[in-house]
Amino acid sequence: MYNKVIMLGRIVQDLELKTTPTGVSVLSFRIAVDRRFQNKGEDRKADFFDCVAWRQEAEFISRYWTKGRPILVEGELQNRSYVDKNGNTRYITEIIVDRATFTGDKKPEGGGGYRSDAGFPEPPPEHPGSGTNSAPTSSNGDFTSSDFKSDKPGDDGDGYPF
Repeated sequence: MYNKVIMLGRIVQDLELKTTPTGVSVLSFRIAVDRRFQNKGEDRKADFFDCVAWRQEAEFISRYWTKGRPILVEGELQNRSYVDKNGNTRYITEIIVDRATFTGDKKPEGGGGYRSDAGFPEPPPEHPGSGTNSAPTSSNGDFTSSDFKSDKPGDDGDGYPF
């Protein structure tokens, strides 16, 4: 069996990291994901998804994301039920977050590219459990073709590594 979900959305509330009685960090939050299509003359619609992150991932998200910031979450869907204070059984589907990834906002002044700050301190930290990143870096987040020059024989000099 395979259960994998990847969502790119925006955090819709202020984040509050909590700790279980046994000392485990947990973060419950909600993301809004725009639908791909919209009818002419109508506002764009979004779907809302509940997410839960545990341990280091919960700490990572609560430290670097805030309400309104884009986030890419990877995880699995999980269904559960509980009894509310009125004695009614409630059912909920949540994304159990295995990994969260920075996305990056378009530059407000135009000119293409993405801002490197995207609402979190520079430089962004290495994601827990990830390897080293060998991609070219730039102090302002903009890349030029010279960042991608190849030393390979036969390179046509267009600046693209492929």
